[in-house]
Amino acid sequence: MAWHEDLLVGFDLETTGTDPRQARIVTAAVTEVKAGEPVRHRGWLADPGVPIPAETTAIHGVSTERATAEGRPAPEVVAEVADALRGYWAARVPVVVYNAPFDLTLLDEELARYALPRLAAADGAAGPVIDPLVIDRALDRYRRGKRTLEAACGVYGVVLDGAHEAGADALAAVRVARALALRFPEAGEADLWELQIRQRDWYAAWAEDFQSWLRRKDADAVVDPSWPMGAPSRV
Repeated sequence: MAWHEDLLVGFDLETTGTDPRQARIVTAAVTEVKAGEPVRHRGWLADPGVPIPAETTAIHGVSTERATAEGRPAPEVVAEVADALRGYWAARVPVVVYNAPFDLTLLDEELARYALPRLAAADGAAGPVIDPLVIDRALDRYRRGKRTLEAACGVYGVVLDGAHEAGADALAAVRVARALALRFPEAGEADLWELQIRQRDWYAAWAEDFQSWLRRKDADAVVDPSWPMGAPSRV
């Protein structure tokens, strides 16, 4: 059975900011999907312990006041989310993450922040991962326009209800991954483990190109080529 015909798990975070090394988790979602339809969903609301900027609240709708009043302690949420992902990976179930290096790096940094066991991608513990952004960018390389999840949904005919709500984004990411698998045999017909290697290489090639472009204006610009998760910033 092809990987996209079996159980897939969508994962998404909404956070306090855009830097995965510094931002905190506000909401998280893990959604099991079969044949494109959700069969089980888990969601979390955390009190991140820091103010949520107004511009970020405007995106995902969660204010500092709500997170403080209704959110669970961040260490508990972080531990539960990581345990959920580890459980799927132990069962060799692919976790679909749109722009995986953002969400997985951020989660790993949160684990380190609270002295919890890290995801340890270096020893293969984080995976299998399906990253629709990496696949789309590699296999439809010359398409103009944005590469956001919302834009990808438009390209691949996926309905996104409630963009920037973690559960909606997690489900949409899975549906985009399935659409990519059907459109591009290089992804859809690949063995799951071969696809991990391809995504890693595709991401590294993109990072090298993007870094070269950035260095036209900033000679010191660096783009981390690591996938599905950035290199750890602390031990």
